[in-house]
Amino acid sequence: MMTLQEISDRLELEKLTHDYSHAIDTRDFDALNEVFTPDAFVDYSAFGAPSGDFPYVRDWLKTGMAPFRRTHHMVANHRFVIDGDRATGRVMCFNPMEVPAADGTCQVMFLGLFYIDEYVRTPAGWRIKSRVEEATYTHNVPEGAMPG
Repeated sequence: MMTLQEISDRLELEKLTHDYSHAIDTRDFDALNEVFTPDAFVDYSAFGAPSGDFPYVRDWLKTGMAPFRRTHHMVANHRFVIDGDRATGRVMCFNPMEVPAADGTCQVMFLGLFYIDEYVRTPAGWRIKSRVEEATYTHNVPEGAMPG
């Protein structure tokens, strides 16, 4: 049986992944400052985007996400291992994204992935210390739609 602290930690970590998705999908990239530690490592290279320190990747998102008209980062199947003030996670993400098509219309492409995360409890609450994307599939991706 889980303790109240374990339940609280899991709910807070799950909310953190939802806050990440909300920031990305609303293009509020500065809100990611409340999701990641300032020295976090972020690796989006599985789909051709950059990897590096959090400020670099956050700033890249401001232009790198511009071609995608609408996105949904739907997270589920949260698997957390909590050890005191540190935790690891594997979080499934289903990511449909609307992109311009060559004929001037738009189409929806789909990315399937897992976020492989490391978390740390800070005085401000749980934060992502490391996030690495693990690609599982793509569907309906137009030529040249992915960064990289």
